[in-house]
Amino acid sequence: MFEGEYLKGKQWKGKGYNINGNKEFEILNGNGKGKEYNCDGKIVFEGEYFNGERNGKGKEYYKNSKLMFEGEYIKRKRWKGKGYNKEFEIINGNGRGKEYNYDGKLEYEGEYLNGKRNGKGKEYNDKGKLIFEGEYINGERNGKGKEYNNYNNLLFEGEYLIGKRNGKGKEYNYYYFNKL
Repeated sequence: MFEGEYLKGKQWKGKGYNINGNKEFEILNGNGKGKEYNCDGKIVFEGEYFNGERNGKGKEYYKNSKLMFEGEYIKRKRWKGKGYNKEFEIINGNGRGKEYNYDGKLEYEGEYLNGKRNGKGKEYNDKGKLIFEGEYINGERNGKGKEYNNYNNLLFEGEYLIGKRNGKGKEYNYYYFNKL
């Protein structure tokens, strides 16, 4: 899929190929236009790169190759644009939005600031079940929140710091709830 040089884990200089071996893009010093594919050879992103990251105009696709998001990226994050299938809008990295996985399933819905999860939001697992609701800062769980298991039973309620439980909280035994 890619042949060339890497710098700090990013494609830096070289050529990318699709599953049929046809050249799809060239990157020089981490800059250029290109495409990314999943392991099944289906396109997941096409657009501009800067310093080896999605930066500039681009399009992101679901696993089934349907358009998911079209707009601008800054440092690999969706910055300004429009989502498809279920609508959302982020302007200059700020606003309310939704994130979907490549199967088109909702992963997150909530508030954004500077392209990262900030404010109140909810996370879902790949089956669409709520697994967390609470506060975020700089893309991490931060502040008050609640964790749930796959049966929507409360597992933990309390405080978080940089994505981890920290401070006051209550942990629940979900086996007890399943017996009710």
